[in-house]
Amino acid sequence: MRPEIVQKTEKITKRIWEASANEIYLSMRYFHMAFGALLKKADWNTASIGCDGFQIYYKPEYLIGLYEANPLLVNRIYLHMILHCMLKHMIKRKKRDKDLWNLACDIVVESVIDSFSYRCVHLPVHGKRRNLYRELKENFKVLTAERVYQWLKEQKMSGEHFIELVIEFRRDDHSFWDFPEDQMENKIQSLQNKWQDISEKTQTEMETFAKDQEEDSGDMVKKLQVENRKRYDYKSFLSQFAIMREEMMIDADSFDYGFYTYGLTVYGNMPLIEPQEWKEVKKIQEFVIAIDTSMSCSEELVQLFLEQTYAILKESESFFKKVKIHLLQCDSKVQSDVIVTCEEDLVRYMKNLTIKGGGGTDFRPVFQYVDELIEQKYFYHLKGLVYFTDGYGEFPVMRPSYDTAFVFLEQDYEDVSVPPWAIKLILQPEDIKDEH
Repeated sequence: MRPEIVQKTEKITKRIWEASANEIYLSMRYFHMAFGALLKKADWNTASIGCDGFQIYYKPEYLIGLYEANPLLVNRIYLHMILHCMLKHMIKRKKRDKDLWNLACDIVVESVIDSFSYRCVHLPVHGKRRNLYRELKENFKVLTAERVYQWLKEQKMSGEHFIELVIEFRRDDHSFWDFPEDQMENKIQSLQNKWQDISEKTQTEMETFAKDQEEDSGDMVKKLQVENRKRYDYKSFLSQFAIMREEMMIDADSFDYGFYTYGLTVYGNMPLIEPQEWKEVKKIQEFVIAIDTSMSCSEELVQLFLEQTYAILKESESFFKKVKIHLLQCDSKVQSDVIVTCEEDLVRYMKNLTIKGGGGTDFRPVFQYVDELIEQKYFYHLKGLVYFTDGYGEFPVMRPSYDTAFVFLEQDYEDVSVPPWAIKLILQPEDIKDEH
């Protein structure tokens, strides 16, 4: 192709991108930071259009064809790629099935765009899409790529049905998400920092300045709230329960100074080095795991939480030879209290797990029960309580004397406020399942 034609064509596509950005901006001004974060690069070798989080790569002929067919199609694919970036889909694939993950991401961003009432992106939602959205929302209050991915895995759909869904929802080329191995870590970290900042600021603008547009903006705010909520490292939290205690083991990093000086005194230049037989180590000695057994917490989720806890303890060698872990099952009252004193006890408990309860949720009885145990001297070094729950219940008003965490498995989790004295942790069941 002659240079002058290439130059003219790219000039036309530049005007198309500008027109699309301006039209979307007039309705959705809170996306202004996202527009400025993506450069456009004409790529005559690509088949369609795609984005790697830094740039949009597009075939000029493809973009012009979309615009000629319907300018709304350009607006939608532009917004489609921006939402992939803001929800950080290209950096969260991890070890998941690539094709299923791509489809899950496309379904999520298309559902967001279809929920918008803005004229610049609105197209009728036909029966196939409407039925899928309805089925997904019957299972999940807020759609995320992780949830939709897990749902797709459980469907065990035929190859033909899978291809139908791909054709229905795919708009951009995800091959640009495949970074070279030697650049992977740096690229992912850079994208994480870049789009986390944009996503959080966009969320703030939508919550603060776009309340009058809530009906038009669909469930975009909820998706950003789920994506941007603060997460804690469960492994780090468990380490807060560690206490310093001497345990019988050889300490290679220290020695008995008595033998050292004796050797120098008797032999002159020959100190005697004798390692200490006691070593101070930080390990978990006493803590409480409270499991919400109300109707909303299934046995499968409880099992996943216990397996995750066990994996962390085992990996970090956080068991003393003697421990005291109280495993409480509770709904509106404490249903059972099983004391675990070693690793084998916990394995046996998980293997024979039987849920007791099924009533409403009230957190206060657990704290009252633990306080009574402390008063009765059942605990000597209780450092904390981990409460696995869905979060809907009565919290104690007063702060307890020990650290407390309310742990949620991110299945159908919506943002739940916990008391200011508690830590809120979120685990993802699909990640745990992938490990087993």
